[in-house]
Amino acid sequence: MDNGDVPLTDKIDVTVPSVARMYDFLMDGKDNYPADRAATEELLKQVPSTKVLALNNRAFLRRVVHRLAEDYGIRQFVDHGSGLPTQDNVHEVAQRIDPASRVVYIDNDPIVLAHGRALLEQNENTAVIHADMRDTEKIWSSPEVTRLIDTAEPVAVLFVSVLHCIPDRDDPADVVRRAAARVPPGSFLVVCQLVSEDEETRRGVTEFMDRSTGGNWGEVRREQDVLRFLEGTEILEPGLVEVSTWRPDTELAPKQPSMEWIEFGGVGRIVG
Repeated sequence: MDNGDVPLTDKIDVTVPSVARMYDFLMDGKDNYPADRAATEELLKQVPSTKVLALNNRAFLRRVVHRLAEDYGIRQFVDHGSGLPTQDNVHEVAQRIDPASRVVYIDNDPIVLAHGRALLEQNENTAVIHADMRDTEKIWSSPEVTRLIDTAEPVAVLFVSVLHCIPDRDDPADVVRRAAARVPPGSFLVVCQLVSEDEETRRGVTEFMDRSTGGNWGEVRREQDVLRFLEGTEILEPGLVEVSTWRPDTELAPKQPSMEWIEFGGVGRIVG
C-alpha cells in the first residue's frame, strides 16, 4: 500500500498504546513500547486472566487454520486485524499443510505493516495490506487480494480477536457480512471476540481501553452478541465456545484461570 512521501516510522505515535502492541507484549514479543506495557499492566489489574486468555486465543487461531487446511482443504485465508507477527502465523500453519496456500493479512497499525512486509518479502504466496478491516471495498479490490485470492474457490475469512475493536455504531456484524459476501459457498468465517457477562467488567474495560488507545477500541460484548456475527452460517462443532475448548489438541494448554472475561467464538461455514 502506498504510504506517500511520509516515512512510515513518522506516522507512529508510540506514546499512545496500540491494541496490536499490547497483544504483542502479552505474547512476550519485542515490538512494543513503554506506553503499551504500562497500559497492559493496568489492564491486568482489572482482568488478571488476560495473559492466559491471549495465549489461548493464539492457540485457537493455530488450531482453526490447521483444521480448515487439513480437514476441509482450505488453501486461501484472509486475516482481518492480524496484528504483529509472532510464532505460527496463519501462513506458516497453512503452508505446512500445503506450501501453495495463500494468505492475505490486513491491519491498520503501521508497525504491523512494516514488520509484516519485512517478514514476508521472500514469500510470494503471502501479502500484508495496510487497511481498516471495515473498508471492505478497499481490501477486496486491492492488488494483493486480486493476485492471491480466487473468489471462485472457498476462502477462510478470519476475524480473530478483533471485532471488539469495532464500536457498535460501526456495526461489526455488517463488517463480517460484507466480507462474507465476497466469498463463495463452502467458505468459512472464523470469529471470536472478548466477552463478559458481567456488566461492570464490560463497562470498565471498554472505557479503559477506549481511553488508553485514543479511541481505537470498540466494545466488550456478551456471548449472545457474537451469535450475530455468524448468522446464516452452518456453525461447526462444538459451536460457539470459550476458545480454549474449541477442538483442543492437548490437555496441557493453559486453563482460563477466571471467567471475568473470555475470548468467545467459533467457525461458521457459508452455505448457498
